[in-house]
Amino acid sequence: MPTALITGANRGIGLELTRAYAAEGYKVHACCRTPSQANELRDVEGDVTIHALEVTDHGAVDALATEIKEPIDVLIANAGVYGPGSEAQTFGSLDYGALRDTLETNLLGTVKTCEAFLPQVAQSGEKKMAAITSKMGSIADASGGSVIYRTSKAALNMAMAVAAPEAKRQGVAVAVLHPGWVQTDMGGPNGNIDAKTSAAGLKERIAGLKPADKAPFLAYDGQEIPW
Repeated sequence: MPTALITGANRGIGLELTRAYAAEGYKVHACCRTPSQANELRDVEGDVTIHALEVTDHGAVDALATEIKEPIDVLIANAGVYGPGSEAQTFGSLDYGALRDTLETNLLGTVKTCEAFLPQVAQSGEKKMAAITSKMGSIADASGGSVIYRTSKAALNMAMAVAAPEAKRQGVAVAVLHPGWVQTDMGGPNGNIDAKTSAAGLKERIAGLKPADKAPFLAYDGQEIPW
C-alpha cells in the first residue's frame, strides 16, 4: 500500500488531497494543528491517521518523523498562512512581526517538514515531494500588495529549487505547485475553482514528477509558472 503525508490536512486543499489519496487506496498520514477540531478530516473514508502537528515547532516535526518509520511515497507540504490584512502587507506600513510569523510557517515550517521526512520519501517506491506555494511568489509575475505573503512564497520557491538537486541524488522528485485561486478560507468565496478541482490537478501534477536539477514551478492545471 502506498503512503502519503499531508500537512494542513484539516480543511481546504489539504482536506481534499487527503480524500483523494485515501480514495485511491493510499495510507494517509494527515497532519493538522488541532485534530480535536478537525471534524471533516475525521470523517474521511479510508486508511487515514491524523497527527497533531504545528510545522513551526521543529521539535514536533522531528518527533513525528521519528514516529513514522515507514516509507512515504508522496509528501505534500501544504500547511500555510496568508499573514495579516492588506494594510499590514503594504510597503510603507509593513508589520514586521507578522512577516516573521508568516515566514516561520510558509518558509521554515515547510522546508523543515520536507527535510525531516526526506529519508522516508527516499525509501519509498514513488519518491515524490511537493510544496504548495502560490503564483504570487513569482518574481517575474510580481505586482503591488501582499508583500509579506508574496515574499514568504518566493523564498519557499527558492529553497525548494535549491533542494531539488540534493533530493535528486536520492531519487526524489521535488516540485513547487500553485493550487490556483481556490474557494477556501484563505482564497475567499470569489476563487475561480473549488478545492476538489485544485486537489485533483495537484495530484495529477505530483504523479508526473521526475527527479530533476531544479524543482518545476507548476500550476494545478499543468501550466508552467515563471520564477
